[in-house]
Amino acid sequence: GRLEAVTQQMGYHPQYLDSFLKMQHYLMHMDGPLPFDCRHYIAIMAAARHQCRYLVNLHVLQFLRAGGDPQWLRGLEFIPPKLRNLNEINKILAHRPWLITKEHIEKLLKISEWSWSLAELVHAVVLLAHCHALASFVFGCGCEQDEGLGVRGSLKPLSLGNQCFCEATAGNSYSQELLCINRKRSLDSCMELDSLRERMQRIHVETEGRDEMRLLQQDREEGEGQGAEGGVQGGRLSLLADTDGVVTGATNLACYMQDPDFGYQDFARRDEDQTQVFRVQDYSWEDHGFSLVNRLYSDIGHLLDEKFRMVDGLQSSAMAKRQGCEPSVFKRGIWNYIHCMFGIRYDDYDYAEVNQLLERMLKVYIKTVTCYPEKTNSEMFDRFWKQFKHSEKVHVNLLILEARMQAELLYALQAITQYMI
Repeated sequence: GRLEAVTQQMGYHPQYLDSFLKMQHYLMHMDGPLPFDCRHYIAIMAAARHQCRYLVNLHVLQFLRAGGDPQWLRGLEFIPPKLRNLNEINKILAHRPWLITKEHIEKLLKISEWSWSLAELVHAVVLLAHCHALASFVFGCGCEQDEGLGVRGSLKPLSLGNQCFCEATAGNSYSQELLCINRKRSLDSCMELDSLRERMQRIHVETEGRDEMRLLQQDREEGEGQGAEGGVQGGRLSLLADTDGVVTGATNLACYMQDPDFGYQDFARRDEDQTQVFRVQDYSWEDHGFSLVNRLYSDIGHLLDEKFRMVDGLQSSAMAKRQGCEPSVFKRGIWNYIHCMFGIRYDDYDYAEVNQLLERMLKVYIKTVTCYPEKTNSEMFDRFWKQFKHSEKVHVNLLILEARMQAELLYALQAITQYMI
């Protein structure tokens, strides 16, 4: 009866959780331009960029539940070219979103057998940004379930019959409605579980029958040390199972991404020619991004906007009081610092305030969780703000989640706008 970890952490701020659940449910499970299995596979691709096994495992299960082809789980080589073409924009959005141009958009939308429609691309971009930012929250709050990372409160991996966190109850109206829906679904959970086990067994037989002897021979040649490392190599399908034989996720995340060495680099200085500072006065979420995304993917703009506003409205008087400032000033300092790391600037803000408001340890934590969350560890979480409550630390991670997601969306939507012009 224990709540899933993301829901558990966001539950410290129930109003935000309700807003998050509504947007997540709409994005993954309601009518939209993309098929359901493709949505979960895109989520897998996005989470893999930050080596977030927690989200990859969750969406592997949801992908199978949506009727996805298990062959796709062998890696990018086994998916349709249309999905594989999304890899470049996924990579750039995750690590250096300021590099996205209208040429990237044009390449995906060009007329061909594997071209994307504008509506499909907007849906995919929102999915990518959502999962990148959620990976930051997962690592920042210690939800990552890989015990090898030494994170806090590792939970038992989800079984196939369990709820996805986007359908978990949180004691509010929308979540209670989802709970009722899931009670109906649970009637078929045993049959669904058996069906998925049968499908996974079939794909194991197909792949292992062809490859086992070849891999064993390679292992002998390469030595026992290499043969035991990291599960199945070469992008071949490999799923873990718990003691009940329930599939829990992929062991090799490298098969879901290309160019793994591509990562975050500090945004270039203003005087460097190759990179332009993104000025919110020229292109903002409120004046530009909201209307574009809502026009191409109905209602998602309203749900995103509600979530942005909700995190901005969370009570933070205790945090601000400890820092000796007003709550709005403190939250804006965190938000603008995150956007600054992605090259987004506000002309009406004095960035000297950031150093005054945010102590060094907090800045190190925010930058790590925002830019390379896979490097976050439990010690970092425990060391910053020792005098602050856990709920206040979760609040900071919610600000990171939303500020990062909005930053990625701004760059992608601006590029789409430039293409349309």
